[in-house]
Amino acid sequence: MKPTEILIKEHDAILIMLNILEKVCHRLDKGEHVKETDLEKIIEFFKEFADKCHHGKEEDLLFPALEEYGIPNEGGPIGVMLSEHVIGRENVKGMSDAIANYKKGKESAPEEFIRYAMNYIALLTEHIDKENNILFVMADKHIPEERQRSLLIDFERAEEEKIGPGVHEKYHKLLDELSVVYLNNHDCQCHCDHL
Repeated sequence: MKPTEILIKEHDAILIMLNILEKVCHRLDKGEHVKETDLEKIIEFFKEFADKCHHGKEEDLLFPALEEYGIPNEGGPIGVMLSEHVIGRENVKGMSDAIANYKKGKESAPEEFIRYAMNYIALLTEHIDKENNILFVMADKHIPEERQRSLLIDFERAEEEKIGPGVHEKYHKLLDELSVVYLNNHDCQCHCDHL
């Protein structure tokens, strides 16, 4: 397995959660109640799994390896991906703040949440497409096999250090649970070996 294949499988899981987030937004937009705990779990997934674990592997390991083999950061695709990670974090913070307001009963909170969530969905969907179809293709082409094997080892170590053992399983279970509630699925079908 290549490092990019692991990242693509993680993207699949993130796309499922983005789909769940979109369904949550539709419910909020119709004035339906959404459990605060569900909102908090979704945000936790994006903070811990999508950002800390997934983006962490990209920023700390894959992107430097790409630079090592001639793909520029400044003015290149890596710089674009990094700036989109920053924008994504801002949207997650906006959603998190909106949840705090939602819990306090602030009337505009659902609208705030929806605005940040829809921005995040659009950003990450396009971002994932660019990584899967452009950046990861470059990585597979430019990073030698031996270096890719060492990246796999680094990925495992990073996961253990950043999020700890059993956390992937926890998020897989969360995807399954929320898929039943919001996607009417009995299994999220993310097929993510590491999740």
